[in-house]
Amino acid sequence: NGWNGSFFRSPPMPFTLPPVVVPSKLLLGPGPSNPNPRVVAAMSQPMLGHLHPEYTKIMDDVKAGLQFAFQTRNPLTFAVDGSGHAAMEASVLNMVEHGVKMAVFCHGLWGERVLDMAERAGAVVKRVDTAPGTVFSPQTVQAVLREFRPKIMFITHGDSTLGVVQPIQPLGNLCREYDCMLMVDTVCTLGGVPFLMDEWKVDVAYSGSQKCLGAPTGSSPVSFSERAHQHMLQRKTKVASFYLDALLLAEYWAVYSSQRKYHHTGLISNTYALRESLAVLAEEGLDACWARHRSCAEQLWAGLEAMGLSLFVKNKEDRLPTVTLVEVPRGIKWDAVTQFLMSNYNLEISGGLGPTTGKVWRIGLMGFNSKPTNVVVLLHALKDALASLGYRTLSKL
Repeated sequence: NGWNGSFFRSPPMPFTLPPVVVPSKLLLGPGPSNPNPRVVAAMSQPMLGHLHPEYTKIMDDVKAGLQFAFQTRNPLTFAVDGSGHAAMEASVLNMVEHGVKMAVFCHGLWGERVLDMAERAGAVVKRVDTAPGTVFSPQTVQAVLREFRPKIMFITHGDSTLGVVQPIQPLGNLCREYDCMLMVDTVCTLGGVPFLMDEWKVDVAYSGSQKCLGAPTGSSPVSFSERAHQHMLQRKTKVASFYLDALLLAEYWAVYSSQRKYHHTGLISNTYALRESLAVLAEEGLDACWARHRSCAEQLWAGLEAMGLSLFVKNKEDRLPTVTLVEVPRGIKWDAVTQFLMSNYNLEISGGLGPTTGKVWRIGLMGFNSKPTNVVVLLHALKDALASLGYRTLSKL
């Protein structure tokens, strides 16, 4: 009948549809954060083929940049095409198969997600919890390793659902003592909080691109130690996911050979962005970047407490510098404040997630957004929002 549309079940998109227009918002929630304008510009570079030499050079830059960010010499270091959950699942599925014992130390939601993934892969999992807003002691970890004897231990470095930063340094030696491999979630900390993968003897670490690294979601860092690599080579079964199989991805990323093998079509523009964000990190320097995030967090904590608000994590040393949890005052609806901030300031903070749902606000100062001027803007906006609901703060900002 010709192309008259008579056999189509849905109408065509209107030819008058205007170009997409997105409002500018200040993203001060737990992620994503606003990327550096230099990173945004990198994403607009011309498209390349996923095996063009110009693109594979950028992939090599990303590998080197991630080794710097993780502070590791692990060859098996690259970015998974997907959100932080893709890197999380890649870490679990490559290390776990049926019958493998895994201890999952849960601060909040992210430990629960890893536990779910490990159980789906057939692992024998032991869950270990701590009181909300607190961290695990080395003694607690050692007791679990001694009694359960897991092959793999998981823990979150910075948990954005509870606002705590877990000391990792003593755990690597404990895991080596009990012939266990250490897996760490660094989604909220990589680039913003000190993390030394090799020195701390971490075997598997993964992260996200959209938080402290200041790139859009979609290219998620992961690194495996040589111990982890050998563990993969000795698996009895194939990795349950072809897309997330680290040894197949290693062939695409030319980890162990200069000859690349096609695995999938990479997210070209996202790789540009991640490469540029890592270049920005290298130019600032890790020490300076860590110090900037800490300084802005201290400024925020002092301002919130001066307003008479309570921080969820009471021990200052346990607080995550990149995502701060603030207790919602009695009589205030948490979402009334977030809606006010968005409607009047185009500013995002988030409510609680998982065990903190309805109890806290979560404020993120990560990557390009971690700067003193944003702290000032946020504190004034939050005071305005609370005043609109009849809550009087203590300080005069």
